[in-house]
Amino acid sequence: MTDIAAPTQTALTRIVTDRQTKGRVPGLLGGLARDGKLAWSAGVGSASLDEPGVPPTADSQFLIASQSKTLTAVAIMALRDEGRLSLDDTADRLIPESKHEGITVRQMLSHVTGMQREPVGDVWDQMRFPDRAELVAGWNEAERIGKPHHRFHYSNLVYSLLGEIVARLDGRSWYESIRARILDPLEMRRTTVGMDGGPAAKGYYVPPFTDVPVAEPLLDLGAMDACGGLASTAEDLAKWAMFLADPTDEVLSADTLDEMCQPQIMADLDRWQLGFGLGFMLLRVGERVFIGHTGGMPGHITGTFLHRASGTAGIALMNTTSAPSPAALATDLAVKVLDEDPVLAPAWTPGTTVPPELADVLGTWFTEGAPFVFSVREGHLEARSPAAPDHQAPAVFERIGEDLYRTISGRETGELLRITRTPEGTPEKLHWATYLCTRQPLAFGQHL
Repeated sequence: MTDIAAPTQTALTRIVTDRQTKGRVPGLLGGLARDGKLAWSAGVGSASLDEPGVPPTADSQFLIASQSKTLTAVAIMALRDEGRLSLDDTADRLIPESKHEGITVRQMLSHVTGMQREPVGDVWDQMRFPDRAELVAGWNEAERIGKPHHRFHYSNLVYSLLGEIVARLDGRSWYESIRARILDPLEMRRTTVGMDGGPAAKGYYVPPFTDVPVAEPLLDLGAMDACGGLASTAEDLAKWAMFLADPTDEVLSADTLDEMCQPQIMADLDRWQLGFGLGFMLLRVGERVFIGHTGGMPGHITGTFLHRASGTAGIALMNTTSAPSPAALATDLAVKVLDEDPVLAPAWTPGTTVPPELADVLGTWFTEGAPFVFSVREGHLEARSPAAPDHQAPAVFERIGEDLYRTISGRETGELLRITRTPEGTPEKLHWATYLCTRQPLAFGQHL
């Protein structure tokens, strides 16, 4: 049973029906995940024109294509956390045969290497894709068409090589590594290389001047599976999105996932609506930022995008080569629910203790002429500017010694807060990120 209100469910169904109709998509599946599960889904059209009018379901496999990159990126970061590689390691250190020098893992994850987009050989024309040996040999033949970090340039070739790095460090194929590290722990049982033989959407191309779809072939991407070889279902993608909202250490730590969601490069230089982190698209829609990825293969266009703060994700799966934007569809579904039927905020609960060493620190302190209110919430010291917008989280501190605290989130994360007391033990001043905080507003130098 879904907890999404009936009027909102109707509005969601209207969105997917509208996209299917206007986009002339043979079969479309829209999904909404929150509270740790797939909370709603609706299929429109036909999963296969062999059975007209039977829509895809949440258990229908689609090729998710470049969404595979997000799993590759998580595997790379898990290897980093295990000490098996560094983000500053270069491809030629991890792949000794590589003739391209100075290309770092960080650059590879965020599409800023400057390497060409596809493997050599016109693979999408010939429909023949490299095996592992051919991939590395072709990597050496490929052009570095831009300077590192100069601009965003998407590269399937680079992500295919990241898959080779995963395979070499793990001593097993890329897919075996992904399955053991991610799919099995998250119980994503229908996320496979290619279709698994169960319920599936058949891929089509709908020509622009007729309404008669043409069946698309299923391709074997070989060593390019790491950049786009997976198939999955809305049920499995909901599990993936909910992991991204609330990570489990068995797969990847929350701190590392936060790191992956930090912007590395702006892909949309005109409006700053699309950036890239370490493996994830960072898509701004209004005042919200979603993480996720799109995917495109012959006959399949897909996307999964998550609003991490609320744990709400939209899923778009379409069985056509030319389709409406999957990112727009996925985020439109999520925004509709966030605007019309958001999850209720948890009730406020009183705290139980105030650490005695903080009792006389609480209240207003001034720094750089502006006030900050220091308070205790759930036993932790916090600081917030009265002028801060509601969406901005306070700075939170963790005690690391006597009168010494580390900022663990919010403003000045990582910086120290030091309390200086009078001989009688009364807090006289604070130094936060070395800036002086006093009980009275002072000009710079006025305290000297």
